[in-house]
Order: sequence, then structure tokens, then C-alpha cells
Amino acid sequence: MLKKLARAALIQPQAVPVLAWLLLALCSGSFQGAQAAIGERTAAEIKTSQDPAKPSSAQVWAALDRIERTGSSRPAESDLALLALLAQVKPGSAEHIEVLALRGSVNGRLPGKRRLVEKLIAELDAWPNPEQRGAARLAAAHMRAQILLREGKAAQAIKELELVDSVAENEASIRARLRSLGLLASLLSESGEVDAGINTGAMALKLAEQSGSAWQHAQALSGLAFNYMRAQQLERAKQLIAEAQRVAALDPDPILMSILQNSRGMIYSELGDVHTSVEAMQLALGYARKTGSPAMLALALGNAADSQLRLGEFQKARSLSEEALALALSSQDLDSETLARQNIGMAKIGLKQIDEGKREVINAISVAENQGQLAPASDGWLELAQLLERVGDLGGSVQAYHHYRKLNDQVLREDSRKAVLEAQARFDNERQAKEINLLNQGNQLKSEQVRAGDLKLKLWAALGGCVLLSGVLMGLAYQRIRKTNRALALSNAALKSQGESDPLTGLANRRHFQSAIKRLADKGKFSGTVFLIDIDHFKLVNDKYGHAAGDSVLIEVAQRLRGVLRDEDLVVRWGGEEFLIVVDGRQADAASLLAQRLLDQIALTPVRRGETLIPVTASIGFASFPLAPHGLALAWERAIDLVDIVMYMAKAHGRNRAYGIVSMDAQDEASLLALAGRLEAAWHEGKVSLLALQGKTAAQESGT
Repeated sequence: MLKKLARAALIQPQAVPVLAWLLLALCSGSFQGAQAAIGERTAAEIKTSQDPAKPSSAQVWAALDRIERTGSSRPAESDLALLALLAQVKPGSAEHIEVLALRGSVNGRLPGKRRLVEKLIAELDAWPNPEQRGAARLAAAHMRAQILLREGKAAQAIKELELVDSVAENEASIRARLRSLGLLASLLSESGEVDAGINTGAMALKLAEQSGSAWQHAQALSGLAFNYMRAQQLERAKQLIAEAQRVAALDPDPILMSILQNSRGMIYSELGDVHTSVEAMQLALGYARKTGSPAMLALALGNAADSQLRLGEFQKARSLSEEALALALSSQDLDSETLARQNIGMAKIGLKQIDEGKREVINAISVAENQGQLAPASDGWLELAQLLERVGDLGGSVQAYHHYRKLNDQVLREDSRKAVLEAQARFDNERQAKEINLLNQGNQLKSEQVRAGDLKLKLWAALGGCVLLSGVLMGLAYQRIRKTNRALALSNAALKSQGESDPLTGLANRRHFQSAIKRLADKGKFSGTVFLIDIDHFKLVNDKYGHAAGDSVLIEVAQRLRGVLRDEDLVVRWGGEEFLIVVDGRQADAASLLAQRLLDQIALTPVRRGETLIPVTASIGFASFPLAPHGLALAWERAIDLVDIVMYMAKAHGRNRAYGIVSMDAQDEASLLALAGRLEAAWHEGKVSLLALQGKTAAQESGT
């Protein structure tokens, strides 16, 4: 589903008589006391009961902390409390900036509040005190990001929030930096940059620990756990959410506990622990009802519906989703509305209203994509594909799988632990670059030493006529520099090879593929045969046996592929559990024979890890280019897209099989794209010729 955390509530201000008097409760009372103050006094009572004494600086910061904590669930009340505080703080002070920052935060994504927020931004942009300008700029950037999010411009919002990196620690408070880092980490994760989201979340966690605030510490742990879940580092996510619960117990409240249980439910869902996931979602729902916040309740209902969908309880999921939709519409909460509509569509598919449900799900996913929420949209396509496969809509399933894959490629996301591996690879590349630089510096130093030695030898020769001694010494010096140059060349070659190899399997990576493909793509048109291989149910391998076992499977499959192929064939680790093979040749018979050998080689023997035997199969798509019968030539990117579609057809038709394109009745790229968009139907109409191969298993081979 479009998994969501409560990163920013989109709540319509409600017509409740709200109180500047809340400020006094916030300054002097508990969190629960502050909540109880809301709604207990009318505006008239406030006018006659306000204490004329100004609160101390410590009381102001305590009030700001409590307002920030409750602001997302009660924005109207929080904004009036902030207005009351504004009259109490010293103009131009750090407290003044924080009041404006929180006003922008609680109003930033509310409908009808844009003009107010723009006024706050203008005031912060013109901040007169140069010593506080960094804090003012950061607060303004956070407000701009919220406006951009409401307009669906997530990429621009991320750029605004990245200002936090350039604001010095002494220029802005921990709370201001933490606010921006937390939102930035969430947006990076949603946009598919999971590794950057993890790094930013880790920075936020360090600041939260420094703040001494239990609720901020718990929220930072929860956010980081969610990002690790995105990276499929599920055990780490599980550890972090458990730690978040322990920290939250020091200072609990319904808002915080609902957020944590939502995260916990999603993490355990990914772990395959349905019982714990459903339990956590029910707890989140109970806490959300206690908050009195329509947005938090809509979110909790949406995630609870998602857990019911996973159980196959489609009618229950639909009821929860319809309740969530009503709340989301009343509060103009676009995120929760999108989640509710997608869940309703999924429930309808499960209830056999397939066409109607499919339209609703696709519309909801499109909204998420347009909002820049690419990772949740990718998840939505994958779950749609899996559900359509279950209900027998194989053509729809193939198309949904293809959308999932294209979106993953667009945002450079891959399942399992690719995000973390890429982060490590970037670190390794930086270290390798430093090593090359050091070697070059060493080489230059030795060259200077040789030149200096050369001058000395010339001097000795001029003075003493020691020509023979000079020649011997010069020869030794030049031998030394030639040896150093050879070592440098070998080191550079080794470092280049490491940079173009997958660190786990030793196969080529995408960087190597980009350079190697040029020899098979004359004038941009590809010639050869492409095989795209996806290990079946790989997530279940990780869930059941652990990520170390999943790594063993990837290593073993890579070795089996390499064993079937020639040295000149290109084998690439294409994604988390995907492999790409490029063969310089396009004979149809040879391609089908090789596809069958690849299927059988992968599946015939389980992968052994200690005493555990792990059965492995794969789904394969393949095609030879230029395409028969018209010899249509394609760019290599388009060729891989086409093979990707038939690979997912193999997956949708039962897995452990290969589908190959024999021919397509297309004379140009436009007609090919039209057929590719409806490949399953075009196959049945005879406009596309496909070859289907079934893989063998160890049990079939032994006759059992």
C-alpha cells in the first residue's frame, strides 16, 4: 500500500472556541493538562482571565515544546496559543523566530493558509539580526517546503530543506534543525533515495538524543526505523522501533504512541508477522481515536485497512477505508485520501469487482506519483500486481509489474539492501579516489626526486668526470620510477575494476554495463540477445532464512549463471535479485536453448547454507534484436524495457518459467510501443509471437 507515517498532518482548522489561555496551561502544566485546557474556556473567558505577567524564557521554551508536540493534531488551537506567545516574547529574539517557525509549521500544509505562511516567510527572509539570520533562513525554508509539498513538488521541497546542511550548529536551535532533518529524511525515503533518507535520519537521531526530549528521541527512532524498512533492512528496523517504544514509555501520549504503533505495524507486516502487525495497527487506531485528530485517525484507519487486505479480509478493509476517506475529505487531507482510495480499490478487486477496483487503485497511485511520492507509488504498483495475479487478471498483473519496475528504475530504488550497498560503494569509491590521488602524488614526488638526482649526477659528472658512475645511478633511478609507474597503472586498473563490479556477487554492475553496451549498440541501436532474470519470491527467502541466507542465494545464482555462459557474454547484477545477460548473437533457437539451460541450472539444486537447503527458481524474459520479422532496431534502453515486460509475464503465469519474444508485428517504434502496452492481448490476437518455457526442479528431475 501507500504506506504512510504521520510526518505532517493536513487538518482543517475546526470551529472550536480556542484559547490563548492554553498558553498558561502549556507554560505551567503537564502535556495532559495542556490538552485538557483546550475547549474548556471561551474567547470571552480568556479576555477576562489572562495573567498580565510575562512568562520567563524557560516557560516560553517549555510552551513551544508542548505546542510543537500537539501542533500537528490540533493546528487551530496551537496557532492561537502561538499568537498569544507572540505578544509575550521579545521582538527579534530567538524565541520570536521559533514562534514564527511553529506558526508556519502548523499552518504550512493547511488549505487556505498559504497567504499567512507567505507573510511569515517574508518576515523571516528580512530578519534584521545577522547573528540569527541562519535560523530565520532555515525556518523560512521549512515553510517553503511545506507549501511545495501541498503542490506536489517533493523534489523542490527536498532542495529547500537541504539548506539545513549549510546552517551552522550555532546559528539555529537543535529543535529547528531536527524539524527540518526529520521532514527531509521522510521525503528522501518517499522519493526513493533510501540511502540518503537513512543518512539524514541518523543525523536527526543524533540531534534528538542531544535534545534530551524523550518524545523527539522516540519519533526520530521511529522515522529511522521506517527508512530501514524501506531499504529492506528489516531486523535493524525491528530493533529501532523496539527502542523507540522503550524511549516513548518515558513520556507517552496518544499522538506519539499512535505514530510508533503505525510504524511498528508496517515493519512487522514486511517481516511477515501478520499477527503482530494487525495487533500494532489496532493499537495505533485506538491511540488515534484518543487524540481527537481527524488526520491521525484517517491515517491509522488507512494503515489498519492495509493490514486487513494482507489477511484477505476485503470487506473489513473496505469498511475501514471508507471511514478513513470520509475523515480525509472533511479535513482536506490529501495523503490520507489517496491511501483510503487505493485501499478501497484493492478491497474491490479482492471482492471480484476487478475493473472498478483496478481503476481506483491506478488513479490513487497516479496521485501519489504526481505528489512526488515515488517509493510509496512503487509499492502500490507491486501490491496491485500481486493481487491481480491472485485473482487471475494476468494481463493487468503484467502491466502493474512493469509500472513497478519502471518506477523503481526511475528513482534508482531496488529491493533488498541495494540502497545501503550503494552508499557503501560511494564511500569505497571516494576512498579509492583518495588512494589514486595519493599514488599520483607519490609518483610525482619520486619523479622530482629522480630529477633532483639527475641534476646531482650532472654536477658530479661536470666536476669529476664520473660518467660511468653517473650512468649507473641514473639507470637505477629510472628503473625505480618505471616500477612505480607500473604499480600505479596496476592500482588504477584494479580500482577501476572494483568500481565496476558488484561487491557481493563479483559480477559486473550497471556502471560497467553502460560502457560495455556501446560495442553492441551501433549508432544507438542494439544488436544481440537480452535475458532478464528475477529470482522468484526472494523477499520470502530473506524473511524466512535471513538476509545472510539471501546473500548466499545471490552469490550462488551468480555462479550458476556464469557457469552456463561463455567468457565473452556479459552478466550484470541488475538489481537486488535481478540479473541481466547480454549475448552477442540473435539466433532464436540458440536463445531458447540458453533460456532453458538458465532456468534449469538455477532451479535443479537447492542452495545449501549450513544444514539448510533453500529451493530457488527464477522467472526469465528474453528477446533478440533487431526484432523479427521486420528487423526493427531499438535503443538498448527500449530493448530492456520490452524484455522486462515478458519477464513479468513469466512471473504472472506461475514463475519458474521463461517467456521469449519470437516476433512482433511492428514496423516502427510507435507501433511496437502500442503492442507492448497490451502484450498479453496482442499475443492472443496473433500480433505477437511468444515462446513459453517451463523450468525443471530437483523433484521433477528425480521423478518424485
